[in-house]
Amino acid sequence: MGQEHTYKQFDADLEAIRSRVLQMGGLVEEQITNAIEALSSGNLELAETVINNDHKVNAMEVGLDEDCTQIIARRQPTASDLRMVMTVVKTITDLERIGDEASKVARMAKQIHDSDRLTQTRFNEIKFMAGLVLEMLRRALDGFARLDVTSAADIVRQDMQVDEEFHLMMRHLITYMMEDPRTISVFIDIMFVAKAVERMGDHAKNMSEYVVYMVKGKDVRHTTLEEIERIASH
Repeated sequence: MGQEHTYKQFDADLEAIRSRVLQMGGLVEEQITNAIEALSSGNLELAETVINNDHKVNAMEVGLDEDCTQIIARRQPTASDLRMVMTVVKTITDLERIGDEASKVARMAKQIHDSDRLTQTRFNEIKFMAGLVLEMLRRALDGFARLDVTSAADIVRQDMQVDEEFHLMMRHLITYMMEDPRTISVFIDIMFVAKAVERMGDHAKNMSEYVVYMVKGKDVRHTTLEEIERIASH
């Protein structure tokens, strides 16, 4: 009876950790959405909110990390349970880094809008890239919640699209700066924003690969798209 109670408690602990990861993911999604909104609308209060909320994301990572360490020490999980705990540890690291990038976008938004050097900036490309990243993040979190690897390959494809958009945007911005040197300082700031969004995509892709490891027991980092598709479909 005591053994059964221990197992039930262990399952409850794992479930609580899973739901907190999703809660952290929801906060990070909100941070991205608000940072991009602050950038495109010039809402500096919203930018300040994103910057101030970064500590909440950090605190959630620290709390979850400690709890995972406790579970490993006390329960000594094996097989799929151990993979679950290791996936959580890796996932929250990437979520925290996405939160950092969102905070960076918010700081750049303040800088761009504060400085009265706002020429005709190009936020549409950034909004499009951020939309792709948000979809990647949601699908990665959904895969984590449902132990579902079917969208992993699609998320990798979307990351490739984000990278393409980033490189295209860099070429556009360099062309504008060459045509009108007065735009250089503001467009350099926008380059930093675009790079931050591109990095968010990389972290979301990592998260989808951890889900494949958790469910299938295969590490698909640094493998080909075809290999991910093959493992996910078996």
